[in-house]
Order: sequence, then C-alpha cells, then structure tokens
Amino acid sequence: MKALFSVTFAVAGRQLRRFFGNITFLAPAAFPVFFFAAFAGGLSRVGDVPGFEFAAGYTAFQFVWALLQAVAMGGAFTGFAIAGDFESGFARRFLIAAPNRGGIILGYVFASLVRTTFTGSLVFIVAIIAGMEILGSGVDLFGLVGLALVVNVAATLFGCGVAMLLRTQQAGPLIQTPIFMLLFLAPVYVPLELLEGWLEMVASLNPLTAIITTGRSFIAGDPTGVPTAFLTAFSLVAVFLIWAYLGLRSAERSG
Repeated sequence: MKALFSVTFAVAGRQLRRFFGNITFLAPAAFPVFFFAAFAGGLSRVGDVPGFEFAAGYTAFQFVWALLQAVAMGGAFTGFAIAGDFESGFARRFLIAAPNRGGIILGYVFASLVRTTFTGSLVFIVAIIAGMEILGSGVDLFGLVGLALVVNVAATLFGCGVAMLLRTQQAGPLIQTPIFMLLFLAPVYVPLELLEGWLEMVASLNPLTAIITTGRSFIAGDPTGVPTAFLTAFSLVAVFLIWAYLGLRSAERSG
C-alpha cells in the first residue's frame, strides 16, 4: 500500500507541477467557456420555444452541459499528457522503477481531479458573472459536483487506456473525438423531450444523457433520476478502469 501511494503522489505531483507551471493549463477551461458563452448567450431565445420548461433558465441549462464538457475534456487533456510522457521516455522510466504500477494510473487520475476542479471552478465563475440562477440547495450542488467528478474519472481512464495502448501524441484525436461525440449527441440545446428523429434516438441511447439531465435537475432544485445517473457514471468508470489496465499491460509488454 505504501508503494502504491508513493507512486501515485509522484506521478500526480509531476503532472500538477507541469499543469500549473504552464499558461496552457487554461486550455481545458477555454473550450467549455467558449461554448457556454456561445450557447447560453447566442441561443438564449431557445428557452422561449413552446415546451421548453426549465425553472432555472437557459443559462443554467447550458451551464451543466458546459461543466460536464470541462470535466470530460480535462480527462482528455490528461490522456494527451500521458501520451507525451511516453514520447519523452518519462512514462517508460516510471514503468521500470515503480514498485506498484497501478499507482501510475491512480496518479494520473488524482492529478486530473485537481486540474478539473480548477477548470470547473472557472466555468462556474463565468456562469455566475453571466447571471446564472441557482435554485438548488447546497446538497443539490454537492450532487452536481460529485457527478461531474465521476465523469472526469471516467474520461481520464478512457484517455489513459488509449494513450498507453498507442504511446504517442498522435493518439490525441482518438481520445478527444469519442468524448466530443458523446457530448454533442446528448441533449445540448433543448431537453430530450423536444428532440425528434434520429437525434432523439441517439440521445436516448447516449449514457451522458441521463447524467446531463440529472445534473440539470440538481441546479434547478428538483433532483430526478439520481440513482440512474450515478449508476451510469460509475459503470463508465468500471468499464474504463478495465480499459486503462489493459493499456497499462500493453505498455508493460512493450518495454
């Protein structure tokens, strides 16, 4: 256990020093802030369409999607960092030296959680400045934050698996594209009930739909579908944890 923690904190410490020591650490927050400003501002009249009923308003409706985009892309950027560590040779040295290699994955996940807490807070501050109305209680916001952190862990484990399997920064599109597709094939602009055709079918099958819908219900002060959302999020974590360990085993075999 001591070896596990020592490896975890060594990996996490290096990642966080690089993160906060480079101005590009703001990049994971730039995308969701841009989309939030574009959607919540430019598409605010969508909140007036018949059938759109969200008590907290369109700004809050879009904030939840932007927050989940921030935490998911934070996981993707961690995957980019892992691929860079393999290209630089750092990750291979850690594989050789680490007494417990599972701590390498945990270290990257821990660093990603710290990073996403920072970037998620920036998105929240922008939303408050934009006049977002919060109807949920402190308990509701705690539920929203918890859901977002679980999504970050799932995205990080997915990116970790891809990065360790391919061990090159050219894996970037393979990490980022599936996450973007899941995000944009969820109910982004309107609730699921207002979607039609193939968009409704795909969104209904999208695991992020339940998570986003429950996140929005938290901020509206009327939590719904909480068990389903958390079960979905933790199921993604379980699946991608196996995926990450498969990537780790592949990296070990590669030498």
